[in-house]
Amino acid sequence: MKKIIALLLALTLCLGLAACAAGTAPTEPQDPGNTNPTATEPAAQSVTLSVVTSYGGDDGNRKNFEAAVAAYEASTGNKVNDGSATSNEEWKAKVLTDFEVGSEPDVLFFFINADAEPIISANKVVSIEEIREVYPDYASNMKESMLPVAADGKHYAVPSSGFWENMFVNKTVLEACGVAIPGPDYTWDQFLADCQTIKDNGYTPIACSLFEVPHYWFEFTLLNNGSLANHLELPTLDEDGNLVDDAVSQKWIAALEDIKSLYEAGFFPENTLTATDAETVSMFGEGEAAFLIDGSWKCGYFSENHADNLEDYTICCVPGKGDRPATDAIGGISMGYFISRKAWEDPAKQAAAVEFVKQLTSDEVMSTFVTTEVTALKNGAAPADLNAIQQAAADCNANVTGVVGAVQDTISAEAKGDLFGNVQKVVTGQMTAAEAVASAMKLN
Repeated sequence: MKKIIALLLALTLCLGLAACAAGTAPTEPQDPGNTNPTATEPAAQSVTLSVVTSYGGDDGNRKNFEAAVAAYEASTGNKVNDGSATSNEEWKAKVLTDFEVGSEPDVLFFFINADAEPIISANKVVSIEEIREVYPDYASNMKESMLPVAADGKHYAVPSSGFWENMFVNKTVLEACGVAIPGPDYTWDQFLADCQTIKDNGYTPIACSLFEVPHYWFEFTLLNNGSLANHLELPTLDEDGNLVDDAVSQKWIAALEDIKSLYEAGFFPENTLTATDAETVSMFGEGEAAFLIDGSWKCGYFSENHADNLEDYTICCVPGKGDRPATDAIGGISMGYFISRKAWEDPAKQAAAVEFVKQLTSDEVMSTFVTTEVTALKNGAAPADLNAIQQAAADCNANVTGVVGAVQDTISAEAKGDLFGNVQKVVTGQMTAAEAVASAMKLN
């Protein structure tokens, strides 16, 4: 009998211990309003976040990004594994591939247009709506109307500073050639005449790599053959897959043919078909080329890399043609911060990732990135005193009569890569402009 009682006592003790192990009550009360099973309190121990952005080594805002990351690490005790690189088509492709194979970062600074749809449709990133169920003040300093809307009607990216695209001008080259600095009424015919004069004087008129970045010139030649109102219209294919011959396709064809004309006139660098963007930008910066179409981010680049020569540069309107005045420009907000679902569902990283985005998009941090750019901040940005090139940008933008987004941001990555990859074939006569447009639209 004693043996039976002892056995029962032992069995009871084992069952009690097992119940405690399986059903230990939480030490902190749970929020009954939080129905997200992945929501957790911030981890007590520091975590390491993997972050990928376009703030690569040659980006003008690289130092601002590094300072913001350092401040985040100091305030949270967390660490950031920075995988940033220069933004180009190869970088975009790698980012998307990383998401496909499960190697995505915890936080991604990426394009907020059609480029992001593959990772959104694959449920690889978390919507702002879902994040706000746990963190109600997430992105609360942003204008709701300026939060980018995905194809599913939700918002995923917290927008960063915006952009403008216009023409950087090397004043020393123009002075050496006897060419006047362009004004806000600069025309295409005047531009072509100036380019010829510059070429005749032994300089390169246009700094551009048709190998890496033909898209800046394409945006403006397309706008020159259309208007702000129809800039974002896309060519279509008929039921047999052939390019529909209408005003939209003719506009795209004319844009490519304008680039071809510039190439045939010898206005691009001799090595434009093989040179990198960094090489052609360097030509401009060192006084070997006169004109460079680029974006607002290049103000930071020149401020960092040519600080002693900023007075040599100015920013002017891209020459106008047809119905488009030179003062109509390309601009908007194209990039923002995404939180990957992998990080969101990791109890150790969720709060850390949210805090990272909140800090990087705070009014204070954004003001270090913004000089003349568009911003979604409710309170606006408060940049410090502008230097010579930033002031030139502000003066140029004061003349802008209208802004439209980049059409390349509305097409798929495959279509974009095909279109701009074929620019070299178009300018060298290996493919017609119509064939290039049709090829791209078949991938859109």
